[in-house]
Amino acid sequence: MFTYYLKLAFKSIKRNPILSTLMVMAIALGIGASITTITVNYLMSADPIPQKSQQLFYVQVDSWDPNEAYSDNSDEVAPPPSQLTYTEATNLMAAKRAYKQTAMAKSGGIIEPQDQDAKPFEASIRLTFADFFSMFNVPFQYGNSWDEQSDINRDLVVVLSKNINDKVFGGENSVGKNFIMSGKTFRVIGVMDNWQPVPKFYDIGNGAFDLPEEVYMPFYLKEELELPNWGNVNCWKTPEGEGFKAFLRSECINFQMWVELPTLGDKADYLSFLNNYVAEQKELGRFPRPLNNRLSDVMTWMESQQVVDRDAKLMMWLSFMFLLVCLLNTIGLLLAKFSGKAAEIGLRRAVGASKAELFKQHIIEAACIGLLGGIVGLGLAFLGLQGVKSLYGDFIDNLATLDTTMVILALLLAVVSSVLAGLYPTWRACNIAPASQLKSQ
Repeated sequence: MFTYYLKLAFKSIKRNPILSTLMVMAIALGIGASITTITVNYLMSADPIPQKSQQLFYVQVDSWDPNEAYSDNSDEVAPPPSQLTYTEATNLMAAKRAYKQTAMAKSGGIIEPQDQDAKPFEASIRLTFADFFSMFNVPFQYGNSWDEQSDINRDLVVVLSKNINDKVFGGENSVGKNFIMSGKTFRVIGVMDNWQPVPKFYDIGNGAFDLPEEVYMPFYLKEELELPNWGNVNCWKTPEGEGFKAFLRSECINFQMWVELPTLGDKADYLSFLNNYVAEQKELGRFPRPLNNRLSDVMTWMESQQVVDRDAKLMMWLSFMFLLVCLLNTIGLLLAKFSGKAAEIGLRRAVGASKAELFKQHIIEAACIGLLGGIVGLGLAFLGLQGVKSLYGDFIDNLATLDTTMVILALLLAVVSSVLAGLYPTWRACNIAPASQLKSQ
C-alpha cells in the first residue's frame, strides 16, 4: 500500500502544480535558512579531537592583579587568566608532572625561499614542545617531530605545514634540507600532512577559526632568537626593566599550556601539583589573588571561551522561528489543497476506505512535499553558506560546508516538519462526511 500511496501522492502534486510549488518553496525557504545557521553552529561547537578530548586539559593559574579580577563574572568565581606568563609556562614544563605536556606561543618571521627569484614572505610560527604533535594527533607527510633533547638543546629544527612545504620546496620531501627564517638557518625534520582542527581549540584566544600556524619550532627558541609576540598579550603591571628579557620575566601573559592526563586520578594529582606550585610562588611574593587554578578539557574550554558566538546562536533560533512561519503557511496551503479534494475523499469513504487509510495517504503526500522542499532547501542552504563565506572570508571557510550529517538532518527536518504541518489538514480531510459530498455531485 505504501508504494500505491506514493503514486497517489505524486499524482496529486502534479495535478495542482501551483499550489504544490508554493508548499515546496515555503518548506524550502524555512529549511534553507535553518540548515545554514545550524551548520555554522554545529561546526563551531563540534568536538575537534573526539579521540582524546576528555584527556587533554588546558592549564590556568590566577597570577593576575590583586585588586581586579582578570574577567568579571557576577554569577560565579571570576575565571583565571586565559593564558600564562613565560615564567609559569617554563616552570610547569620543567616540572614534567603530566603524562604529556606542551607550553606554546604564537610568533612569526620572514621566510627566505631557496629560489633566488622568489620574494621573501612572512609566515606564522607555533613555538611548542615535542609532545605537541602526538598530543594533538598531528599527521605527517614526511619525517616526524623533533625529540625532547631538541627542546632542551634549543636546536634549530622546524616542522613545516604542508602548505609552506609546497610553497618553498615544491611539495618534495624536504626532510634534512635547510630552511631560512628570521635570518637563521633551520633544518627541516618533518612536514605535516593536511591538518586543520575546527575549531582551533589549542589556541582559541588567537583565533578559534584561524588557519593553523605554518612553521613549528622548539619553544625555547622564543628566548634564544628573541622572536616577536603574536596574538593576545595582556599585562596587569608594567615589566620591570626594558627589552625582551624584561618582558619574559614580567607578569604579562602570552603563552598557552596543555597537558594530557589519561585518568581522573591523573587530573586530580596534577591539580594538586598546581595548587602546591602556586603556594610556593605566593611565598616568593607572587600570585596575590586567592587560589583559583583550573584544568578544563577540550569541550569545557571551548564552552567557557564562548567559541559559539551568542549572535550565531540567536540567528539559529530566529531561523527556527522563520521555519515555523513557513510551516504555518504550509498548513494553510494544505488545508486549501485537501479541501479541494473533498469530493474525491467522500467517494473513497463511500466505497469503503477507512479514515486510517485516508490519513496514511494524505500524510504520505505531505511527507513527499516535505522531501521535495528539503531537496530544494539544501540548494538554498548551499547558497546561504556561500554567502557566509563571502561575507566573513577565509577564516570561516571550514564552517560553511554541508557534510553528510547536515544533509541527512535537512531532509529529516523537512519531512518531519511537513508531516507535523499536515496533521491538522489531514484530520480535517478524513472527517469529511461522504454523504454530503456525494449529494453535491
